Amino acid sequence: MNYRHLGATGLRVSEIALGSWLTYGGTVEDEAAVACIHRAYELGCNFFDTANIYRHGEAEQVVGRALRGIDRDEYVLATKVYFAMGTGPNDRGLSRKHIFEQCERSLARLGVDYVDLYQCHRPDPETPLEETLRALDDLVRQGKVLYVGVSEWPAELLDEARRIQAERGFDPIVSNQPQYSMLYRVIESEVVPLSKQLGIGQIVWAPLAQGVLTGKYRPGEAPPEGSRATGPDAGFMRWLMRDDVLEAVQRLRPIAEGLGVSMAQLAIAWVLREQNVSSAIVGASRPAQVEENFAAVGLELSEEILRAIDQALGQMVIR
Repeated sequence: MNYRHLGATGLRVSEIALGSWLTYGGTVEDEAAVACIHRAYELGCNFFDTANIYRHGEAEQVVGRALRGIDRDEYVLATKVYFAMGTGPNDRGLSRKHIFEQCERSLARLGVDYVDLYQCHRPDPETPLEETLRALDDLVRQGKVLYVGVSEWPAELLDEARRIQAERGFDPIVSNQPQYSMLYRVIESEVVPLSKQLGIGQIVWAPLAQGVLTGKYRPGEAPPEGSRATGPDAGFMRWLMRDDVLEAVQRLRPIAEGLGVSMAQLAIAWVLREQNVSSAIVGASRPAQVEENFAAVGLELSEEILRAIDQALGQMVIR
């Protein structure tokens, strides 16, 4: 495993993190989830990402149980706050009340005294930005959070947040968690250039485009039974399952074969080529998937290979 700094901090995280969205506490049995987390740790992964909204707290509970036998200083634990955790008027968003209450509940579910990284899962236009940032800073001062980050925040909001934090002496945002893959490159135009200036690292999710970049979904064929595309969360994949997208992805197969790697490894290596990426989050339902994905570490792609990837995907790339 290789390790990178989380943004401009001194914290080093594994290039590949294990996530729990759409998997742990729900579609994957707890025993399998624990096995995946333990195998990831054995392979050098020290970064585990979850969120309170994932299965409404159940994912946090599974992750917490799996990590309980590992020394707390051996891993970096990240969770998030924003989405509705109840039906009340204050059960969602980034108000001081919601942040404080949800942080306490996440700590309890995870079974820890602090989280290494606490992230705002989405922007909250209904709460003053300074209120959110002050609440996060207070959690840092209380020792319940070591670093603060965000997820899917646009460049202008990142810039404004860091300005306020600098003026008020608040602990700064050190990371952003955006969607990023060969097929979805929206962050490259504004978020990445600004983040490099501000010292914010990207912790990217969906580097395999919900499994589409593994090549297991083929144009004109029904998705394999039991795959994510046939499950309750298939709506997230609708744009990816078009035949023209799947045809473009299949054109990546000879590139991967020429390198002697799987298509999944090619996709992860492509994401890690960007040095502003601190870590790429992958999911896994069995230890073998963990092993395959982690084998992408250290795979370098030449400029010729990068051009071949762009040519294969063509107009299917969302920028």
